[in-house]
Amino acid sequence: MEDENLQWMQRAIDLAEEAFKAGEVPVGCIFIYENKELVNGRNMVTETKNATQHAEIVAIERVYAWCEEHDKNAADVFAAITVVVTVEPCIMCMAAIRTLNIPLVIYGCRNDRFGGCGSVMNIATDEIPSLGRRLYCISGLMAEKAISLLKDFYKGENLNAPEEKRKIKNEIKK
Repeated sequence: MEDENLQWMQRAIDLAEEAFKAGEVPVGCIFIYENKELVNGRNMVTETKNATQHAEIVAIERVYAWCEEHDKNAADVFAAITVVVTVEPCIMCMAAIRTLNIPLVIYGCRNDRFGGCGSVMNIATDEIPSLGRRLYCISGLMAEKAISLLKDFYKGENLNAPEEKRKIKNEIKK
């Protein structure tokens, strides 16, 4: 099981690297169903100009499309999915995951600014009846690689940010 989880996480890391190359925050995820990759997602916030297009939300939308295409009940499919994601899902994504009754999330590194699995709030297990049943989270899988990608991303300049908000790098000090 551990080797299999490492393979899934490597696939999510590959998607995070794809996001990085596209100028997005490097987060990637895959949704496992019946021991196969059903769908994947990566951050697409900048590309779509839609702040909700986090990797997990992109994947959720793809599950709905897959279910429609294959005449499957989405609730049944979500109840059998494992999410593998490079970074702890944010509060928004964790609420969506829990509402869909997804039972398990495996993630790489913590998200100390927005994490919904306990770093900021524990959306996964807090007593919030309106979100449905609690779910289980496993953390730390390939965390160093996920952190490295995030550090590399945040070292750079966000060319999509307004001019007045961009970082000034390598300024020559006089």
